[in-house]
Amino acid sequence: MERRTIGIHEKLPILESLPLSFQHLTAMFGATILAPILLGVDPSIALLMNGVGTLIYSWVTKGGIPAYLGSSFAFIAPALLIIGTYGSYNHAQSGFIFFGLFFILMSFVVKKWGIRWIDVIMPPAVMGAVVAIIGLELAPVAAQQAGLAPWPTAIGKVVEPFVMDSHVLIISITTLCIGIFGSVLFRGFMQVIPILFAVVAGYILALATGMVDTTAISNAAWFATPKFHAPVFDLTAIFIIAPACVVVMAEHISHLIVTGRITDSNLIENPGLHRSLLGDGISNVLSGLVGSTPNTTYGENIGVMAITRVYSVWVIRGAALLAITFSCIGKVSAAISTIPVAVMGGITMLLYGIIAVQGLRMLVEQKVDFSNNRNMVLGAVTFVAGISGAGINIGAVQLKGMALAAVTGVVLSLAFWGFDKLGIMNSEA
Repeated sequence: MERRTIGIHEKLPILESLPLSFQHLTAMFGATILAPILLGVDPSIALLMNGVGTLIYSWVTKGGIPAYLGSSFAFIAPALLIIGTYGSYNHAQSGFIFFGLFFILMSFVVKKWGIRWIDVIMPPAVMGAVVAIIGLELAPVAAQQAGLAPWPTAIGKVVEPFVMDSHVLIISITTLCIGIFGSVLFRGFMQVIPILFAVVAGYILALATGMVDTTAISNAAWFATPKFHAPVFDLTAIFIIAPACVVVMAEHISHLIVTGRITDSNLIENPGLHRSLLGDGISNVLSGLVGSTPNTTYGENIGVMAITRVYSVWVIRGAALLAITFSCIGKVSAAISTIPVAVMGGITMLLYGIIAVQGLRMLVEQKVDFSNNRNMVLGAVTFVAGISGAGINIGAVQLKGMALAAVTGVVLSLAFWGFDKLGIMNSEA
């Protein structure tokens, strides 16, 4: 029986929509609260503003793009440098506000001059590779969370032999297997919530084996108000944050294109990249003003849509409303935060793999001819830059993984475009 596809604008009954929205919430929750924790910020403010930002984004894009905005990790390194310099997160907020304004400015640039430049700076050979690397770059993290690989150790620390924890493995592999087989074997409504079912099953198993510490739930208040922070304008902080803005823009375009591929829509054209950038930009200006972490479109939620074929923007809006609600209900937020790393590692192994495959799918559907030397070189160098582990530091920002791959691919594409204009490109290349 062919699986039903839920379109972008399709609205489901509340009893069907609610678990689908919660599924998206659980997929992004771990990463969304980890970013503020690393920066010493109240996670509930990030959860609140991610929900608010997603609703704003949905409104600006006229309900045409099913994307969830979660906490971005691209700004953690520069933000930590700013905090270490000034001893205050408030200074970093001015950089986050600049990031939002940068996206708003770029939205007007795109609206004025169109999107043809995207094909110049990121042709299909580059874009497909970059999208694949988004998943491949995250895959080792999923393996570490699942207990299948050691976590990175500090420089100079004696590295002890890696020993697999049988309890962690059982939890992660069970969660992964339920997600895998549920995606292909479930029928009816269960067919569209395999990720949620896998996470809940993994959590129950972890609870039964004593891996869940419920102390945080007991200590949490039922109702709690997120802590807001006023920004401190600092030009130096803005300069430190600025390079990361370009990296996140490349990520934003990549996510929009892969979401379009999944939903069989040209989202770059309609509702348009300019609306997407504008919605994300407004969201980040507001987040910066109240003390939240910067937002970005989330690959985890893209993976959920790819598996379930539920693309409804109403489901995404439901997830945003749940995030806003839970940010004010301490015990619920605490309960979700107790989901073991092993559970999230098991399910993200599937989600990140799906993202990587979408990049390969893009190369196939665009019929990229790798017998052409230009495409072969663009794809090869972009892939190597992204998965080799190489990194280049630009101020406080390190270009590595997807970011380095995107920049490398763009530079090469522009070089080849220049050679074409000068008439010195080999016609057989």
